[in-house]
Amino acid sequence: MAPEMSDVELAKSSKVLMVGAGGIGCELLKTLVLSGFEDIEMIDLDTIDVSNLNRQFLFRKRHVGMSKAKVARETVLKFRPDARIVAHHGNVKDSSFDVTFVRSFDVVLNGLDNLEARKHVNRLCLAAEVPLIESGTTGYLGQVTVHVRGQTACFECNPKPVPKSHPICTLRDTPDKPIHCVVYAADLLFPRLFSNDPNAKSDLDEEDAVELSAFTRTPGESPESFAVRVYDYVFRTKIERLLAKEEMWANEKRKKPTPLPAFTDLVPEGPTAAAHGTDVNGDDDGNNTTTSTACRALGLRDAHAAWTDADAARVFVSSFARIVSRDESNGNHGTDKFDKDDALAVEFVAATAALRSVNYGIERKSLFEAKGMAGNIVHAVATTNAIVGGLIVIEALKVLRQRKAGGDADGVATPVPCKPCPYRYTFVKQHKSNSRLLEPMEPDPPNTSCVVCGHARVELVCDVESMTLGRLIDDVLKKKLGMNAPEVNAPETLLYEQDDGLDDEEIEIYAKNCKSTLANLPAGGVIHNTVLNVSDFTQKFEFDLIVTHRPGDEWDDEEDPDGYVLRGDSVSAENASGGENDEDDGAADANGAVAEDVDDCLIVDDEDEIEAATATAGTKRKRDDDDADGGGGGG
Repeated sequence: MAPEMSDVELAKSSKVLMVGAGGIGCELLKTLVLSGFEDIEMIDLDTIDVSNLNRQFLFRKRHVGMSKAKVARETVLKFRPDARIVAHHGNVKDSSFDVTFVRSFDVVLNGLDNLEARKHVNRLCLAAEVPLIESGTTGYLGQVTVHVRGQTACFECNPKPVPKSHPICTLRDTPDKPIHCVVYAADLLFPRLFSNDPNAKSDLDEEDAVELSAFTRTPGESPESFAVRVYDYVFRTKIERLLAKEEMWANEKRKKPTPLPAFTDLVPEGPTAAAHGTDVNGDDDGNNTTTSTACRALGLRDAHAAWTDADAARVFVSSFARIVSRDESNGNHGTDKFDKDDALAVEFVAATAALRSVNYGIERKSLFEAKGMAGNIVHAVATTNAIVGGLIVIEALKVLRQRKAGGDADGVATPVPCKPCPYRYTFVKQHKSNSRLLEPMEPDPPNTSCVVCGHARVELVCDVESMTLGRLIDDVLKKKLGMNAPEVNAPETLLYEQDDGLDDEEIEIYAKNCKSTLANLPAGGVIHNTVLNVSDFTQKFEFDLIVTHRPGDEWDDEEDPDGYVLRGDSVSAENASGGENDEDDGAADANGAVAEDVDDCLIVDDEDEIEAATATAGTKRKRDDDDADGGGGGG
């Protein structure tokens, strides 16, 4: 019998794909090459930020603004020049990283920082029949899980906790927590003001706002004048009109808001001086509203300090004017979505939240705290990343030994004699009852009710008279289910597809369909118990979506702020799964570990940004269906 291949020999003979070159990625790449791996490709879309330097040790200050993947490669090659490392600065959801690309690797190692991308990689690995090793950290907690098609649960077999939703009416009219002020600023006001769609509407477009053109810039109006006009409406006029609704404040427990002073009363130097700033500390770009940040121009250097009312108003106008000026300098392209890595956007959100807090007597948060809440940030610990990076390599070696011992999916791998080497889920400091740093567990088995690997069906409960096809695609298929390019087929017609090869007529038809409610779609519409076939060719992913109609007057916007419910169906595409509540299937793993201990805090983060399901900072905007003045979305 041939001698068993050593770990180093096994590593040298394997080809590995890394996705993510951040906190975990840096530690992982270093550990891979020092363990003998020589054939590595990695994908990362991000560039290096100053905030990365305290834990992502492959980067230095001179690398700020450069590609993480490319710099990580260059750094590692300095101490392992014989390694073959290919760095891709791009999005893992790009068409070039398809199933054929993934199939060329022996194992995929994930160190991603968002759930949507993780779902996409999971589906690519299932289609390519390539093992996936997942990981995540948050503070001192971490985990590594192994996903092998047909042997263990896939990444999506068990439901993931989602961020808390907030009804629109609470965010817009009656906030009582700091998070309400932050979410209002990031998910409502920011996209309404800075969208690149001049006809964009939102839940803020109430009758008085439309009447006053509160959120519409007039021709020739300067950015700072527009900012002051928005300030006057949001923090003064709107509050005064809410106070006039006496029935709203009949409940003694609900504290009445207080309008802010006029901007010029609060900021004596006026909007122009506030927009440009008065303290540039020798920085020539400080008063350039297209290149500098508001805080730098205003001399507000301490991100941990809570601003005064006047400083918050200055930052509001200055960041507002700078975003508008920046967009104009970029060809008048707007900014549709808040980005936690956009310094001006963070300043605007922090200032708006601070001023809203003053309106409602809520504890105000610093710039640092507001950024954490808006971006769902929990700051990472370098040691945890290092531990998780090592655990990934351990599990990768197990997977590779088993894979090569049995031949790969095409039967072309060189058989390697070895003893059985079972995979493990390993949790770092998660289960407080046993005081262990590391706790390995047997992996979960595949879930037959999983819509991704178990061919189960999914039920969508909604009001078909108000739910549009566009919202179904954006909020349900893309945001909730992580699809990349969904195609939606009704029993008798194709309702929507996303393809670069569509002609103008097809694009027009699908655009028209997206604006239509489900009930009014072609071929009889989508009504109660209609079964839609949904697929995504980029992910090799397909399932049936059963639509259940529930009239709009039966929805409770506190319990269901989305205005719809997505749940697993009791019938598998191939067999009966028996049982209606799929959420219970994911409540505990095979060893009784409670799902809340393994939530998106851990599954979503690779470095300092996570979707913290247990934090109070749920930041996805939800639709208040009883409010007639707006549309909505959900994540």
